[in-house]
Amino acid sequence: MASQRTKGDVKDLSLAKDGVNKIEWAGREMPVVKIIRDRFIKEKPLAGVRLSACLHVTSETANLAIALRDGGAEVVLCASNPLSTQDDVAAALVQEYGIPTYAIKGENDTTYYQHLDAALESKPQMTMDDGADLLTLLHTKHPDLLPNVLGGTEETTTGVIRLTAMAAEGQLKYPVIAVNDAETKHFFDNRYGTGQSTLDGITRATNILWAGRRTVVSGYGWCGRGVASRAKGMGAHVIVCETNPVRALEAVMDGFPVMPMIDASKTGEVFITVTGGLHAVGREHIEVMASGAILSNSGHFNDEIDIDSLKEMSTSSRVLRPFVEEYTMKDGRLIYLLADGRLVNLAAAEGHPSAVMDMSFANQALSAEYLYQNRGKLDIGVHVVPPAMDAEIGRLKLQSMGINIDKLTDAQQKYQDSWQEGT
Repeated sequence: MASQRTKGDVKDLSLAKDGVNKIEWAGREMPVVKIIRDRFIKEKPLAGVRLSACLHVTSETANLAIALRDGGAEVVLCASNPLSTQDDVAAALVQEYGIPTYAIKGENDTTYYQHLDAALESKPQMTMDDGADLLTLLHTKHPDLLPNVLGGTEETTTGVIRLTAMAAEGQLKYPVIAVNDAETKHFFDNRYGTGQSTLDGITRATNILWAGRRTVVSGYGWCGRGVASRAKGMGAHVIVCETNPVRALEAVMDGFPVMPMIDASKTGEVFITVTGGLHAVGREHIEVMASGAILSNSGHFNDEIDIDSLKEMSTSSRVLRPFVEEYTMKDGRLIYLLADGRLVNLAAAEGHPSAVMDMSFANQALSAEYLYQNRGKLDIGVHVVPPAMDAEIGRLKLQSMGINIDKLTDAQQKYQDSWQEGT
């Protein structure tokens, strides 16, 4: 048991017992992280590394943090979103596992950034982000700490977009591994995790029936594919909105009607944004929505919905249910915003199922090890997860599921690696 003097800022330490139960339950569904943790306990590949992580503080994240700690890292954790923290898990990390944690569900923006600052007080040598807020703060407000940092990792699409832009402008000052772009991450976490958990969050918040519901999905990347597929599976009539012609074409060939948001707004009943961009649902769209429209977001930041315009267009608002706010528009229409436009799957539900986060967080743990092993050798910029590591995570996941696959024979491998063979 950890000392009760472990640093941190959490809602209530008395919640720790419930948090331990939740962490252990999630761990049952995370066999790959357990395999890595068992090896880390023996080898201590991160011995003495100061690692600050800005992630959604959930039971799955706790299993990652514990594995990193057991690998020898001095881990400090803060929340990557004001509404995504599980308070009992945060309490358990401080009270029972000795991991300084700064996270309170519902914290305001001031507290949120105070918590980020607290995570940087340890002068980290490694950062681990979900949305790049910690890295950005480090670069903009604490540049004096940059010489300490040997590298970082990034969990999500939005963060990778930010980092790529920073690198293009020469503003990124250390190497970062784009964990989001690993095949064992975005093919599974983004598609199956976001797909299931988004519908879970909306259902818990509203208790709507999906069958027959006209549902507009904005964005058809891996997250959008998952959301659209799961909504369709529940019987919803799904419309897809996209700005990328190739993704739009894919949505058409997957059987979805595709149209501009201004047209979809006139018929949609539930709107789900997963674009990683700004104002996928804007003022002009809200103006033509029918009374009763439900707005939700499963992208990282809540600016995918133009909330400021929604407030300006309304005469009043009230909270009807947890995470459901009703806005009365000047013309009498009622528009419903879920979870203040923040990630509905984490704010109103529990986020991705543990089984899919197992692969995502295996990538995080192994990427941290890879960064430390290759410190000083990687160029500044955004790096992919090494393909061999990606494949090994897939192999371990299959192994944990009791599934065997074929292996190439020597002749097949030679054929695949050569260019001489032909017709």
